[in-house]
Amino acid sequence: MRLPLPGTGRVAVAVPAPRPGPGCWAGAPSAALAEDGAVLLAYRVRDVERRGGSVVLARAADGERFEPVASLDKERFGAESLERPALVRVEGGWRLYVSCATRDSKHWWIDALDFADPAALAGSEARTVFPGDERTGVKDPVVRRDGSAWRAWVCCHPLDERGEEDRMTTALATSDEGLAWRWEGTVLGPRPGTWDARGARVTAVLPDGTTYYDGRATKEENFRERTGVVGREGPVADVRYLDALALPGGAWRLYYEAPLPDGSHELRTEYLRSPE
Repeated sequence: MRLPLPGTGRVAVAVPAPRPGPGCWAGAPSAALAEDGAVLLAYRVRDVERRGGSVVLARAADGERFEPVASLDKERFGAESLERPALVRVEGGWRLYVSCATRDSKHWWIDALDFADPAALAGSEARTVFPGDERTGVKDPVVRRDGSAWRAWVCCHPLDERGEEDRMTTALATSDEGLAWRWEGTVLGPRPGTWDARGARVTAVLPDGTTYYDGRATKEENFRERTGVVGREGPVADVRYLDALALPGGAWRLYYEAPLPDGSHELRTEYLRSPE
């Protein structure tokens, strides 16, 4: 299989930045195919005043031109901010995992919402599935389901040193139904002296096990992570929160958050044709 990488396909803006300027971002995407072949895309919208103010669920028949279907505001969860969601198909509908920041804290937790139809998301009940604890904030899950086996790669932020909570590792959790999870331990962490020395966050896992991740070398690079591939030495793109969606016939759609010169971020997609 030809490895789908940013910069190798046809690029389009899926969701523009909410407005110009630093801290105004559309991104942190999670994509899934609907039964009719359309793409459902969950993503976070952020501005300076409200941080991660909402998570939006949108639909595009062509995988590029998205129309919002539902939106969840941070107030719904009593959260100070929302970050990357994870969208998964389940029997009878969908499940959305939402990353929530605890008010006046560096702690994060993850809720799950089940809904039969995308338009019903706003009325779905939220239940906490990854609470985190006083030592660790948890967020930005990548959730994959294979039959009755569930796996989640969860970004973990240690809270033991004040002012150093931006550090990040990735832990694996497993489950039988995607709600009660068992921690299996850390599977990806920083490498001293490298471009990902400050943190390593899994963002996508392909069916063959290929794993993409966000990394950065220093504390000052927080919010400016780059994308790498586990097993490769350096970063492959100056983007973050990459998701890779397999399409029928061997093609791919990539979705990722890309920085703009004015400090805002837009959500882009790339279409990669199947190998001839």
